[in-house]
Amino acid sequence: MNVKTLDQLHFDNRFTNELPADPVLINRPRQVIGAAYSRVRPTPVSNPCLVHFSKEVAAEIGIGLTESETDTFVNVFSGNQLLSGMDPFAMCYGGHQFGHWAGQLGDGRAINLGEVLNDQGQHWTLQLKGAGMTPYSRTADGLAVLRSSVREFLCSEAMHHLGVPTTRALSLVTTGEQVVRDMFYNGKAKPEPGAIVCRVAPSFVRFGNFQIFAAREEHELLKSLVDFTIRNDFAHLGDPSPEVYAQWFHEICDRTCDMILGWMRVGFVHGVMNTDNMSILGLTIDYGPYGWLEDYDPSWTPNTTDANGRRYRFGNQPMVAHWNLYQLGSALLSLVEGTDSLQRGLDHYLQKIEQAGSEMIFSKLGLTGYDRENDEAFKTELFEILSLIETDMTIWYRQLAKLNFDSELSPQELIHPLREAYYQVDELEGDVLRRMLDWIFEYRRRCNELGLPDEDRKKRIRKVNPKYVLRNYMAQLAIDKAEQGDDSLVIELLELLRNPYEEQPGMEKYYAKRPEWARHRPGCSMLSCSS
Repeated sequence: MNVKTLDQLHFDNRFTNELPADPVLINRPRQVIGAAYSRVRPTPVSNPCLVHFSKEVAAEIGIGLTESETDTFVNVFSGNQLLSGMDPFAMCYGGHQFGHWAGQLGDGRAINLGEVLNDQGQHWTLQLKGAGMTPYSRTADGLAVLRSSVREFLCSEAMHHLGVPTTRALSLVTTGEQVVRDMFYNGKAKPEPGAIVCRVAPSFVRFGNFQIFAAREEHELLKSLVDFTIRNDFAHLGDPSPEVYAQWFHEICDRTCDMILGWMRVGFVHGVMNTDNMSILGLTIDYGPYGWLEDYDPSWTPNTTDANGRRYRFGNQPMVAHWNLYQLGSALLSLVEGTDSLQRGLDHYLQKIEQAGSEMIFSKLGLTGYDRENDEAFKTELFEILSLIETDMTIWYRQLAKLNFDSELSPQELIHPLREAYYQVDELEGDVLRRMLDWIFEYRRRCNELGLPDEDRKKRIRKVNPKYVLRNYMAQLAIDKAEQGDDSLVIELLELLRNPYEEQPGMEKYYAKRPEWARHRPGCSMLSCSS
């Protein structure tokens, strides 16, 4: 790939060139009718300073690594300077929030700088999150704080290296401004350091972009956006037509399923799966009150706003995605004949999430060949024993690779490596211990029956079960330091999370259960949509 200076980047800006713009140029919160976006410039900041950047994302775009050391890089990705060819805008979209239609939402604190076309013919939209007010900001200021920006920057890259479909993060910049935030909406607002993340994706179009036009019965605009999306991001399907619309929806269902399976495999909980937070490309988008399932509790949600209903709990994510897809399908009804073609996409999602989800669990065990008739009870018992006592999901699955089935060991010696995963190891006794041992013996029997060499099983386990994930307490420690002007832990964690499946000697301190001090600390166990 030919690396470039920032001034050499080529912007072709398909979205603003091909779709209707908001004719009103005044940047104030309002309802935007009959337009896919509003042109808006980022708000200048007083003292931008680069915290860190992702060298892999820079390379994807075509930016030379030495560019990150320039004033231009900092000024562009703080919103203080526009490059030639940039055409900044904020998108109009709506969405269902916690199951209820919320009307117009839109890019309230995100501004797309433009679309870069790299030397490989790939399009990358550069988007600043926290760059100031837009017509979609409603009562907010469009800014972001360092706390939430560190979390988004690290998690975007962590998910990519875990192999989960995601938007990316190019850079993290502090602004020199103070931003007032009420973290838990409890009347305890305080000033915090401001920051901006440059997010990168082929497209930031969401389910809600289509929903808003369907809700307003702007059918021509809806069709224009659908056709634009198919031509530019799903061109392999052919020219837009009712048949292609159905194929397109089917592929969206398929991609969304793959994303959810990735979340479930690594124990990720998004926390706020509103339809405006669902990418049309099946990418994880909008990192807010997310978390990793440390204690295996399918009913856990990291989002305090969701604490009562637990709509977005870990175990409910597959069904919420299906519900969201149904809402998208409903928005597309005017483009197809009847509902059968869309229903096939929804049915495909349900069939795939069930079968591929079970196969994914077997892959975490180092096994293959899941068969529902013979294996469902075995899988169900696994989930039940993981829930009997407080069990760290990441560590438990990874430690399976340390079980030695080739050695003559006593039952206690055999399962000794798994003790690392329990928060209260003395609870592993009595009926809990018996059920655990019974399951392990059955697991070993299946491995033997398959003729699976123990070393092969261990390699398979390490390939799909990460050793390192971005636990909330780790992100919070990085935030604590960054707020004091020390960016070292942000940099260290990004390096760690680039190789989550590797052993990484010297970094074992991050392969550990959540410390007790983090059990109830804000930012570690409790997060909000402001997080």
